[in-house]
Amino acid sequence: MKSAALLALVLSLLLAACGEKPAEPPPAAAAPLAVSVVPYADLGFRPEREAPATVLGKNETRIAAETSARIVAIAVDSGDAVKAGQVLLRLDAKDAELALARAAAGLAQSAARLAQAEAQTARARSLREKNFISAEALTLRETELATTQADVQSARANRDSARRGVEKCTVTAPFNGIVRSRTGQVGELAAPGTPLLTLADTSDLQVVAQVQARDAEGLAGAEKVEFAAAGQTHALMPLRISGAISREARTVEARHRFSGAAPAPGTEGRLIWRDPRPHIPADYILRRNGRYGVFVLEGDKARFLELPQAQEGRPASADFPPEARIVMRGRHALQDAMTVRVEPAAAAK
Repeated sequence: MKSAALLALVLSLLLAACGEKPAEPPPAAAAPLAVSVVPYADLGFRPEREAPATVLGKNETRIAAETSARIVAIAVDSGDAVKAGQVLLRLDAKDAELALARAAAGLAQSAARLAQAEAQTARARSLREKNFISAEALTLRETELATTQADVQSARANRDSARRGVEKCTVTAPFNGIVRSRTGQVGELAAPGTPLLTLADTSDLQVVAQVQARDAEGLAGAEKVEFAAAGQTHALMPLRISGAISREARTVEARHRFSGAAPAPGTEGRLIWRDPRPHIPADYILRRNGRYGVFVLEGDKARFLELPQAQEGRPASADFPPEARIVMRGRHALQDAMTVRVEPAAAAK
């Protein structure tokens, strides 16, 4: 051993004398990073989603007068349930009734003139057959008859219009509903088109929710959707999800119908469903080069797979096969294509 060390020292001195440095040993290769993995089938989960929602009728109508008249009676108040055709309020119908009387009298006069014209025309035709009057005289009588018939039709239309004016003084419910609000007051002059009552339809109640655009696809494929309010849940059936996205809130409108009994219109609650798409937990989503994704083991390499819809701090849907191996321990130190060494499950613990 001493002779070998002496020989190495002599060789070093000789090389130094010749101006050459001894060769350095090659650097040792970096050991692969130890990681643990978990199958996507064991990691993926289906998160529960929710959105604010309100129970609304298919129609919510502002009941207004069709004619100008004073309100003499209001038969309902806020919160009252009404049936289709039920009287809601009455207007002063005196002027309308007078107009109807005048129109009826005008129709009676026209009908009397028509009867006279028909008799004169019948007599003229009989006389013409016997050549007692000229053809021109018969034509005149027939013209007078046609004019009188037109007068009767006009008078009848005036009578019907006046009768409709009387009917407008009684306002009825167009459908089964609940009175949401009352703005008209007895004694006020109702103007055409001015809302007097607001009536919410109860014949076809719907749950209307504003859903985040990114959750719309999951809602459309959900097996079970419920409405939760006041400590109760109600099963729902899908109606439609709007394709238009709100520019301000980035939400879409979703409408559902109740499977059974429904709460009162105006009830506020939450739309609840479970996303049918498997999701990666938020802790596994990392950021690399400005993109969000997860590391998946391919052979002995860790590959960074981008999730375009992922957001920081939120689970993200991922269309991975169940057997895909998601890097668990050691993921924070990884870069794409790094060589890794998989530790057994027991060692990972």
